[in-house]
Order: sequence, then C-alpha cells, then structure tokens
Amino acid sequence: MGPVYDSPLILIFGLAAALQKEIDYGAGVFGREDFEATAEALAGLQGTFILSLNAVQGVYETFSRFAIEEVDCTYSISEGNGKGVKEVIIS
Repeated sequence: MGPVYDSPLILIFGLAAALQKEIDYGAGVFGREDFEATAEALAGLQGTFILSLNAVQGVYETFSRFAIEEVDCTYSISEGNGKGVKEVIIS
C-alpha cells in the first residue's frame, strides 16, 4: 500500500477471498500466495485494519502474528435455511 492510503489515522476493513476456496473466484484470480502478500502488507501498515476470513487452519498460520477472534456466522443467499460457519476477525 502506498503512502496515500496509509497513516496512523487510517482504518482499513477487508473481506478477502476465502482461503482454500480460491477457485470459486475464478482460475488464477486469487491464490495462496496472495494471502501471504496480504499478511505482509498488513504487517507494514501505519494504520489499523480489520480483516474477515473463513476459519481454516491456513488462515491461523498465515495471520498468526495478528490478533484473531473466531466468530459464528450464517451464510445465506436468500431467505430460508442458511449454513452455519466459522469466520475469523483479524486485527
């Protein structure tokens, strides 16, 4: 991230592609290496951030240097039955 978008007063919120579900976004659009690059970029921020991701082991490993809180969520694309899942909030 360039200096225009980063300062101690900035809060960045990110909802990234789901780890281990990268193909859902299209072949080659977002890969495992992008999660590593995201972690590196976040570690260098002057400001603060909140990132939401699916709760899988690779997320805990990749973002272990940050605070991680696991939360229960429900995925749904219409009214009716949703699917209970775990997400993590990383900061």
